[in-house]
Amino acid sequence: MISRRKFIKTTLAASAVPAAWVKAGPRGISRSTGEPVVISTWSFGVEANRAAMKVLERGDSALDAVEAGVMVPEGDPEMGGVGYGGLPDEDGHVTLDSCIMDSSGNAGSVAFLQNIKHPISVARKVMERSDHVMLVGEGAKRFALIHGFKEDNLLTDKAREGWLKWKEGLNDKDNWGPNEDHDTISLLTQDEKGNLAGACTTSGLAFKIHGRIGDSPIIGAGMYCDNDIGAAGATGRGEAVIKTVGSFLVVELMRQGYEPQEACKKALQRIMGKHNGNPSFQVAYIALRKDGVTGAAAIKDGFQYALYQSGKNKLHDVKGLT
Repeated sequence: MISRRKFIKTTLAASAVPAAWVKAGPRGISRSTGEPVVISTWSFGVEANRAAMKVLERGDSALDAVEAGVMVPEGDPEMGGVGYGGLPDEDGHVTLDSCIMDSSGNAGSVAFLQNIKHPISVARKVMERSDHVMLVGEGAKRFALIHGFKEDNLLTDKAREGWLKWKEGLNDKDNWGPNEDHDTISLLTQDEKGNLAGACTTSGLAFKIHGRIGDSPIIGAGMYCDNDIGAAGATGRGEAVIKTVGSFLVVELMRQGYEPQEACKKALQRIMGKHNGNPSFQVAYIALRKDGVTGAAAIKDGFQYALYQSGKNKLHDVKGLT
């Protein structure tokens, strides 16, 4: 028979476990420091980070911040890979993909959206004003117009010239389509309350087959957020990211105890293993853990990410794994 003293001692020890878990988090992950953090892909992420951090510094949510951040490249006609000014598909149409996810696990996305400058804001409307996650094509456009968005011609003269040059250069000996990877922006934030959010937006692969959708609007592929663990975002060849559910994989690896940097590498190695260890394309991941620790990795050299933390907004080069 258990003694009263032993029973009390055992009960106190057991009751201490939940308190320790709350402080340290799953798998020993520390809780948020309360310091806002923004991380995003590519050099245009510096300006996107600045816009996101302004939102966080005035006390608004991580969700507000990710939307404000990615709207910067979405509205920049010189960008070429996101939103207005993005390179068109094979038929000369600019088609946009985007997704957003908040700290409660709510998500919204749009795909194959045309003539709407800020798909990230439409994706947020899908999340907040419908019981769906994804709308595509003409249905997504109709939803946007009903909710007050205006139509714009997103094909700039510069993008049209690039498309025409590509069309003129094709011949019957060409392999179909371009070889370059596009410049998706994934942006992850943590606000002063410790809540996380993420966004991902793109005009997709240049000169793609009309109707092609990449990873960017797919929750778990282009971006994923779990407020107990962390968030991750992708850029590069979307087909490879979709097939490995890349951003979800990065977050799950962090859940298992991998550091953000190692989680990104492990997820890339999953792709590399399917392509003899050295794919011909680029994929990169960024990650933000609940305690504010970040990480990034890329298959090949050339990837950059922007990190705004502790009052500094810096661009970082990433050495490729191959």
